[in-house]
Amino acid sequence: MPQITFKFEEKDKSTVTVDIDKGEMILDVALDNDIQLHHNCGAVCACSTCHIYVESGADSLTEISEKEEDFVDRARNPKYNSRLACQCTLLEDTDLVVTIPDQSVIIGH
Repeated sequence: MPQITFKFEEKDKSTVTVDIDKGEMILDVALDNDIQLHHNCGAVCACSTCHIYVESGADSLTEISEKEEDFVDRARNPKYNSRLACQCTLLEDTDLVVTIPDQSVIIGH
């Protein structure tokens, strides 16, 4: 079974590795495992609060859409590997590593 490793920019949080099934969305996996990841729009790609950095395994995720790209551009400190967790679904049995930016400055869920 593939796994996803969540790393955190916040220094007081430890790395967490959990199972992820093909067809699952990164946001759902985070929330199901009590990993705080804001999602103010309710996971409909209408904000950028679930912004993440995909460190490895990006080729096994759904492709980024133009709409997602627009919202990633609005995120705090976007990078070449930025994605929205609500738009990333695992398509292949591949391990993933993602970094969650500092969420302490975001107001919301």
